[in-house]
Amino acid sequence: MTDVRGLVEQYIAVWNETDGDKRRALIADLFTEDVRYTDPLGAVAGHDGIDQFVGGAQQQFAGLTFSLPAEPDAHHDLARFQWYLGTPGTEPVAIGFDVVELEDGKIAKVHGFLDKLPG
Repeated sequence: MTDVRGLVEQYIAVWNETDGDKRRALIADLFTEDVRYTDPLGAVAGHDGIDQFVGGAQQQFAGLTFSLPAEPDAHHDLARFQWYLGTPGTEPVAIGFDVVELEDGKIAKVHGFLDKLPG
């Protein structure tokens, strides 16, 4: 089986990478070419779609970082994990969980869910 913990850590790193060139390189390494991402706030496809969606979230939540509060749970070609968004050491301003579908060691689909939103 794929190193799911490593993939999920890379996924979190994509959301935290503010340098556009570095983020696009991470996206190319982590996601399939035709990746699909869906959460309650949007749906995008492909590397450019992921990059633009992440960039938009970073602008909206400038200065906050994503973290992985627990080990991912995985079976077959699926993994699920919770994430936090906030300032380290404080209560997260947003909490969610994602389910990812894996294909040949890369993320092919992301199904995102939001448990807590700011405001």
